[in-house]
Amino acid sequence: MYHDLKWSSAEKKIARKAYDSAVECALAKVMVEFKSRAVAAATPSEMWEVGDYLHRKRRELDEMFDYRYSQLLLVFAQFIREQYLDEALLAGLSDEKRQIIRSFLSLAER
Repeated sequence: MYHDLKWSSAEKKIARKAYDSAVECALAKVMVEFKSRAVAAATPSEMWEVGDYLHRKRRELDEMFDYRYSQLLLVFAQFIREQYLDEALLAGLSDEKRQIIRSFLSLAER
């Protein structure tokens, strides 16, 4: 089971770098969208919609940003699916771990 996989110190470094890169990408995309919505807001109700958008995205990202090793392969699959992470950044993880990530991706495509 993927929850019980062992992580070498080299894999942990790769995982941390990939995770941090994906978080940075996700936050940058939210920032771009926020700025676009804020500039376009012309009424008080549109202003509150911007706040609602930020609240919703924060909740979504807080749920996704989970650095527990027992959850990390699923998190990486989510990052790849949301285009926050290029799978190439996971080079160096074991073939087994990369295959599990791919299986999560294929399940989501169904």
